Amino acid sequence: MTEQKTSIAWIGVGKMGLPMAALVVKASHQVTAFDPDHARLAAAKAQGIGEAASPNDAVAGKGVVITSLPDDTALRATVLGPQGLLQAMAANSILIETSTVSAEISAEVAVAAKARNIAYLRTPVSGNASIAHTGALTCFVSGPKVTFEALKPLLATFTRAQTYLGEAEEARFAKLAVNLMIAVSAGMMAESLALARKGGIAWQDILKVLDDSAVASPMVKYKTAPLRTRDFDSTFSCRQMAKDLDLILSAGHTAGVPLQLAAQVRETYGSLVAQGHGESDFIATVRHVERLSGLDEPKL
Repeated sequence: MTEQKTSIAWIGVGKMGLPMAALVVKASHQVTAFDPDHARLAAAKAQGIGEAASPNDAVAGKGVVITSLPDDTALRATVLGPQGLLQAMAANSILIETSTVSAEISAEVAVAAKARNIAYLRTPVSGNASIAHTGALTCFVSGPKVTFEALKPLLATFTRAQTYLGEAEEARFAKLAVNLMIAVSAGMMAESLALARKGGIAWQDILKVLDDSAVASPMVKYKTAPLRTRDFDSTFSCRQMAKDLDLILSAGHTAGVPLQLAAQVRETYGSLVAQGHGESDFIATVRHVERLSGLDEPKL
């Protein structure tokens, strides 16, 4: 396992992939990366990450391959098919997939990996790009437990906690369940703040009330901080949240779980994207409800 843990291919060095890969390099592992964006590869090279001309070149001879991709379409195109990564990876190697994707595409990858005698860990990370460089992300893991145990020290180089959940797609459902609560919380905060303002409570005062109340979860505190200065720069965009809610609703339909709140919040994010706020932070729900309520920007 020594070679598998120290010679790694990393596919996708975007907002999440690059800081995670850089932490792996800092932990004295060798990382070779591929990304179709040349600027991203240049940024990776500046952090000590090797470059590859193609995904297949990146994985050649590597015992561990880590992917950080935007969606189901990218995962299918990169990993599956006659020219996909799984065909280029060596037998008995390991695929660690960190993206937020559907259980359906993940199950397809699992079947293809098994046919190639490749161990597959579903390892979606939880957190956002603003903290990825700190190692404060967490991850949910499913797949072969023996592989998880062997690779846990590697996962710990770029995540602070690693929760093993089972042999199949449990990690995918865990990530969707967490993101569902984040999305609904953003909608809930928006309505609560608008109601408080309509009741005559000053902006800073209601944020303090939330911070000091029984609802002061880590999620609430995480967002009251930028809201104090009305900072809507994206850590995770409205467009990304809409994509995740589509995955969540699809999973609910497949599993027979009614997700009324998810459906309603998905429409909110659809409205935000349609109004040109797709790249704003997902807490832009606050501005959306303010507009619907006839509220102007509050005094800071």
